Parts: sequence; structure tokens; C-alpha cells
Amino acid sequence: MNILHWSPRSPYVRKVMVAIHEKGLLDSIETVRTLADPMFPPRDFFATNPLAKIPTLERDGASPIWDSRVILEWADLSSESGPRLFPVDPETRLQALTDEALGTGMLETGMALLIERHMRAADRQDARVFDVCAAKFGACLDYLEANAARLAARDFDAGHLSIGVALCYLDFRFGDLQWREGRPGLAAWHDGFAARPSVLATTFRDDPRPTE
Repeated sequence: MNILHWSPRSPYVRKVMVAIHEKGLLDSIETVRTLADPMFPPRDFFATNPLAKIPTLERDGASPIWDSRVILEWADLSSESGPRLFPVDPETRLQALTDEALGTGMLETGMALLIERHMRAADRQDARVFDVCAAKFGACLDYLEANAARLAARDFDAGHLSIGVALCYLDFRFGDLQWREGRPGLAAWHDGFAARPSVLATTFRDDPRPTE
């Protein structure tokens, strides 16, 4: 049995869980709740993943793999069921990879903002971080609004998955950004993404952070 180190709060884990549902691989993995807080890295996890980050997949009979992008590749290679997450056609694959990177970049921006906003003392917070994150989010969201029709026209792939989860994460952690305002095309596209069974089955859920 493959073991997935998992958290209900992690957007990177959610990307992987959506892919596992889409590819019909749920019965081939066991999820294990693993604390991987950026402020309190689990040192006993270094032997499995020297970065001590999740998601990490311990594969039955093979070496562990990590990073959500890599585990998405594993899911695509492990099952012919469901959508092709990384298309074979070169141009379509490049577009999927680019969109996947965009969604991942939005998550990285979100994590930087989350740490600055909620994990630093108020007197140590840097206003420049807030400004840069807001600018990046605005640029990404405007780009996606301009390209919403292109997203809708292409078969579901890793790019859609990554962008869709990133938008879900904005709802989960940064509702005050109100990203749907002035972006009707992107909002409509995300409504369809959010209705997928794989997305409905993997909703975010908060739980306490470790203290040490």
C-alpha cells in the first residue's frame, strides 16, 4: 500500500488528492496525517523527506517521492482512468505545464502571505510582503480572467487542477480578497471546477498548528 503524508489544510496536498480521485487511485493509497508546519518542521520526518514537507508519497516497493507536481505525474503514469493530466500533444502539454506552474505560484504567494499575516508578530511584519503578494494575486487573477475561455475550451488537465485548487485556497484563507469581483468569466469557470466530485470530496479543513 502506498502511504501519502497528508493534511486537510495543505493546498499542495489537496492538488494531489484531487488527482488521486480523478485517476481512480483512492484504493491504492493510505493517508497519514503528518504535521509539516513551516515554522516547526518535523525533524523525525527528515529520514523520509529531507525537506520535511508534504505531500510526500511513500510508494510500495519503490523510493518515496515528493512535491505535488511530481505526485501528479505519478498519478497520471499509474492509471489510464480519468483525464490525462499531462497531455501527450506537445503544445497542449506545454500549456498544461504553464498553467500548473501558475496555480502553484499562486499557492506559493498565498503561503508567503499566510506566514507574514498570521505567523509573525505584528511588530515584525513587513508591509512590502503584503504589497507584493497583493500585486501578484491581482496580476494572476486578471490573467486568468482574460484566459477563462481558453481554460474552458481545453480538456481537464493538471493546469486546471492547479489553478482550481489555488482559487479554492484563496476562498479558504483569503476571502477578504474577494477575487471574483470583476472577474465573471473566471468565477463561472471555477464554479464548474468546484462542482467536480474530486473537488467536493477533498474540501479544506482547518486543524490546530503544533506549538513546538
